[in-house]
Amino acid sequence: MAEHNRLGKQTEYYVVSLMLKEGLEVFLPAADDNGIDAVVKKPDGKYAEIQIKAKAKDAFFAAIKHEYRENYWFVFYCEIIDKILLLSSNEFLKEAVQNKDGENVGKWSIKFNGEKNGEVYILERFQKYIATDFSRIKNENPNKGGENASL
Repeated sequence: MAEHNRLGKQTEYYVVSLMLKEGLEVFLPAADDNGIDAVVKKPDGKYAEIQIKAKAKDAFFAAIKHEYRENYWFVFYCEIIDKILLLSSNEFLKEAVQNKDGENVGKWSIKFNGEKNGEVYILERFQKYIATDFSRIKNENPNKGGENASL
């Protein structure tokens, strides 16, 4: 198994274990089809789809295929600084940059980090997405503003 695939799978299980510790009801699909790594049943009975992404040395996530989806959350994990960032589909589309050319045209990229004197840190504009728990998934409506508000 390639090192990046290993980190991705380890992070999926790590994030799911944190969700379970918080008392969330989590379901894992048999295959990673449609960019869904986990499904969470919320207290109101609705379901949230979760995509988990991981990076070891930075927080630059590239070539992500995504269109607006209701009840959809991204969990980004940066191992080097041990931080989780949580963005709804809408927030991701507002913050990410869509590639205009090259082999990844139409896909999205987002760089959460900066580096100074060899230290990696989360950029100030993304600090609001740092998550210490998953209460946003439990309690918030990620569809605020709808599809067109993100464009």
